[in-house]
Amino acid sequence: MELRLYNTLTRAKDAFRPLDAANVRLYVCGPTVYDLAHIGNARPVIVFDVLFRLLRRTYGAGAVTYVRNITDVDDKINARAAERGIAIRALTEETHDWFRADVAALGCLPPTIEPRATDHIAEMRQLIERLVASGHAYVAEEHVLFHVPAMADYGRLSKRPLDEMIAGARVDVAPYKRDAMDFVLWKPSAQGVPGWPSPCGIATPGRPGWHIECSAMSWRHLGETFDIHGGGIDLVFPHHENEIAQSRCAFGTALMAQVWMHNGFLTLEGEKMSKSLGNFVTIRDLLAEWPGEVLRFAMLATHYRQPINWTRQGLGFAAKTLDKWYRIVGDEPAEAGEGNPFEAEIAGRLGDDLNSPSAITHLHHLADVAEDVDASSALKRRFKGAANLLGLLPETETAWRARQAIAVAVDSAEVERLIAARIAARKARDFATADQIREQLVAQGVVLMDNKDGTTSWEVSR
Repeated sequence: MELRLYNTLTRAKDAFRPLDAANVRLYVCGPTVYDLAHIGNARPVIVFDVLFRLLRRTYGAGAVTYVRNITDVDDKINARAAERGIAIRALTEETHDWFRADVAALGCLPPTIEPRATDHIAEMRQLIERLVASGHAYVAEEHVLFHVPAMADYGRLSKRPLDEMIAGARVDVAPYKRDAMDFVLWKPSAQGVPGWPSPCGIATPGRPGWHIECSAMSWRHLGETFDIHGGGIDLVFPHHENEIAQSRCAFGTALMAQVWMHNGFLTLEGEKMSKSLGNFVTIRDLLAEWPGEVLRFAMLATHYRQPINWTRQGLGFAAKTLDKWYRIVGDEPAEAGEGNPFEAEIAGRLGDDLNSPSAITHLHHLADVAEDVDASSALKRRFKGAANLLGLLPETETAWRARQAIAVAVDSAEVERLIAARIAARKARDFATADQIREQLVAQGVVLMDNKDGTTSWEVSR
């Protein structure tokens, strides 16, 4: 099977040839751990989990290294810890645990390595000192900045004109910058903010910029150059562009990663998800209503590079499909491996730039084959094995039925009272109270249907 992947760097769908077939290396930008992950955060996790599964099938489970980092040093983390009055490490441990539990419920395999940024400060300092020594970075007023004009082909990934890059980077105007596009590699830490001994002889303790974190962690665990780097389309510029600049200039390489893959944006019922609109939905909110496998199916029904409109209708269709498929396979085990022609067909469709909609369409056909009155147990096992490649049908029908949510009896008057209180809190811009009320309702099995005009209706979860 030939694997072809769309490469943001070349703007083409190219045949994938790993640098070393015995050590295929994948890096994906992970979460900044300060709060519950929202459903948009789930998309790259699910997409690159499918890629991880496909690479393992193609090259062998032991031949693939998948690194997904944890960003645990960030101004948002500092602010949230101060707001909650807890230690930063306590906050990041708690939210990291939430994230791992949520993505496990989505059926995602754990990555091979899940490095934390704060465990790689030494590597960050080494990279920064290399960049200063080579003339690609400089020290100014206790900051270290990457000098963008020192890299001749900066902007190759995003292919944006200079004025667009300046606007997109939300350039910080600072008198110590040599060029408006220069970005921070290291900055001083004020009292009460996490800090480490600074590089380049700077006396004041400091902390890293965001971009250098991923360059350091990918270097440590995958090397100077590796196979695939993934993330959301929003990371192309400036994050991934700056990662490339740092890593290539530090090591003198032509590439950081051979292939750059990016998933598209997610909207919710046709609107951009936003706390200000009251339609901000976390993975955990949805898991209170739907099995994680339903969320996974709904996510994979759209090709990863296309925008996805996340809807209740799509979730309902996913749930009904999985009900049917589990009824077909019953408690049969899955047949996996090269001997399963159904799995080989699904692998071939995924091999065309992770074409999960095509794979799901074919699974519908295979389900009809396996549902036939004359279908053997072997056909059912093969169908289940094919679905497993997408992370679907991982359990038995008995287990699936046991997971189905049970409707909860609620006091309608109390629900209406809480909804009115939530609407009042949102009008007063007291979003913390509004979120608390929503969580209280979710805990009772009540799901709110919101749009930009407010809560339109509610129902008890299935």
